[in-house]
Amino acid sequence: MDREAAGSVEMKDAAETEGARRATGVSADAGGAPDPEVEAKAKRRRFSAEYRLKILRQADACKAPGELGALLRREGLYSSLLSTWRRQREQGALAALRARKRGPKPKAVDPRMKELEKQNARLQRQLKQAEMIIEVQKKVHEILGIPLRTLADEGDD
Repeated sequence: MDREAAGSVEMKDAAETEGARRATGVSADAGGAPDPEVEAKAKRRRFSAEYRLKILRQADACKAPGELGALLRREGLYSSLLSTWRRQREQGALAALRARKRGPKPKAVDPRMKELEKQNARLQRQLKQAEMIIEVQKKVHEILGIPLRTLADEGDD
């Protein structure tokens, strides 16, 4: 009977603590232990050029069987990463290993294009000013009663 009672108490304790979690997501009995659940969105690892070159040097120095595998396990890397980094090193040494910005590349701005845009803006301002002067002249002619000559009138002369 003692044995059955002890067994049922243990089962009861295990059942109580198994699903017991606080509102914060931390279990009631977790005394600083990490939460084993997977994060909602995994973060992509980023490796600096210095780190990549260090690992490549270490990988190149591996001669004995199993050394390379031990290096990859210790660093938490895949052999495909090592292959990619080697290819990048061969293609352009540090230039290929340099961190690149993601997304669309900025368009190269032609200096002549900038100059033409400035000139266009200046000419538009001058045109606006000339149109205002012509409007004022029309109003002055209308107020003074002086008839305006049109292009058709000038062709008859």
